[in-house]
Amino acid sequence: MSDAILEISHFTFQYNAQAAPTLRDINLTVRRGEKVLIAGPSGCGKSTLIHAINGLIPSSYHGKMEGSCKVAGKETREQSIFEISRHVGTVLQDLDGQFIGLTVGEDIAFALENDCVETGEMRRRVAETAARVGIDSHLRHAPNELSGGQKQRVSLAGVMVDNVELLLFDEPLANLDPATGKQAIELIEEIRQQSGAAVIIVEHRLEDVLWRDVDRIVLLRDGRILADAPPDELLSSPLLRDNGIREPLYLTALRYAGVEITPDMAPRSIRTVELSGERQRKLRQWVQDTPQPRRACGGQELLRAENVEFTYPSGRKALQGVSLSVKKGELLAIVGCNGAGKSTFAKVVCGFETPQEGRILFRGEDMASLSIKERADRIGYVMQNPNQMISQTRIFDEVALGLRTRQVPEEEIKTRVEETLRICGLWPFRKWPVSALSFGQKKRVTIASILVLEPEIIILDEPTAGQDYRHYTDIMEFLTELNRRGITVVMITHDMHLILEYADRAVAFSGGEIIADDTAAHILTNGSVIERASLKETSLYDLALRCGIADATGFVQHFIDYEREVARK
Repeated sequence: MSDAILEISHFTFQYNAQAAPTLRDINLTVRRGEKVLIAGPSGCGKSTLIHAINGLIPSSYHGKMEGSCKVAGKETREQSIFEISRHVGTVLQDLDGQFIGLTVGEDIAFALENDCVETGEMRRRVAETAARVGIDSHLRHAPNELSGGQKQRVSLAGVMVDNVELLLFDEPLANLDPATGKQAIELIEEIRQQSGAAVIIVEHRLEDVLWRDVDRIVLLRDGRILADAPPDELLSSPLLRDNGIREPLYLTALRYAGVEITPDMAPRSIRTVELSGERQRKLRQWVQDTPQPRRACGGQELLRAENVEFTYPSGRKALQGVSLSVKKGELLAIVGCNGAGKSTFAKVVCGFETPQEGRILFRGEDMASLSIKERADRIGYVMQNPNQMISQTRIFDEVALGLRTRQVPEEEIKTRVEETLRICGLWPFRKWPVSALSFGQKKRVTIASILVLEPEIIILDEPTAGQDYRHYTDIMEFLTELNRRGITVVMITHDMHLILEYADRAVAFSGGEIIADDTAAHILTNGSVIERASLKETSLYDLALRCGIADATGFVQHFIDYEREVARK
């Protein structure tokens, strides 16, 4: 018996609604126990490849198929989706869209109920699987009561309960805070070792996935496999950077210092990369030779929160005495663990929720008497889940909706919408139905629908989640350009790269309180804040320590300044 659980040979797929194939001549083999990372720019065919593996192609997505796609030795086109699900389990990016049961226990049991497993055996297997992923104490909870990390454990248990041989993870880190994301990667590795199942991870956050070793990285571009190689080999080549994948920050810093990255250095992780005396010397020399001025942040106060308290009807206190000042023209990041109060604070600012205590002032005026619409003329809000914002069928109409409700002339609408679509990387899809887009593309549509209104402040909840590095950079450079023109940008984010690269200031939430308000460099090198806010120390900090740089925080700030003042110009 072959040890290959997945065998794809010369596989091409073209959707019925499209003029050209999305996947072209794909050849890929994954063996039992292997862990493979699939990376590539948005729209390269990653999701389509996942759909081909788990049977949604051709079961739910119809089109022209050529070549072979075998799971457990049998062509997927010859199996029902039910048969394939006995071998392949998929954990979706949108975790809420995966839940079926009213409780965690019911959700995990769903597959067993379909198999008509006897009740006693079902309960035993549910309890055993829940314990395996560390969610056994929450079996009676409703899924919507759980944190992001807990939801992911439930989804994982729901597919593992059938003892599948191949686990697919579609951007598992997109909606998780850094510490929970790290735990998720550790959990995936632990489950792989215990079960012997093969694992395929589709993810843009390369450095976070490589926290635990992967066997291979498969790089997709325009529906083709450009590379299928060990991480050390790919990280030493320009292929990842040239195709929209952000390399680990410690490697970027070493390249800036003139260090050549080679496979023999084991560059796949900050824990494994070999740093000889000469490489350390080059890094220290780079810091000495390239002093950079720090970006000053001034301006008058635009928004102020004073002692804001908010408690949900359930009794959960989400905000406790929150006071925060936001200056005009600032680019501010709000960070913290899932459930820390970040999104609740944004909802209070925008008027979606009313605080029990405290007040919100805009240009010194108490906004308590303003309607949501009046607040929206001043403050734009982009929600984390794009499906909760979209109401129109066509992309152009969705982005134009806010302007049309404000009775802006149609010719001006056309100009503003088209400009925004270009900047957000959506111009080629302007006539598409929104339903045809990926989760990440829908995210860009919602950002565009707010950006086109040109508010004074824009609050974005996870603006770069699910974006490849090119689209991430396009969006953030656009936001930065708006910021330069005076628009204040507030980002709620779990992306440590984003904080380091773009934020003037970072505010950390924990337990509904603000526990730190400082530069990104100071927050991401402060062990106490990192632990309380479920953040993750930047690998730049570890690099500095390994190279004997005494002021590790100063080194991180130096990298930030160099990126802003030199590398991106």
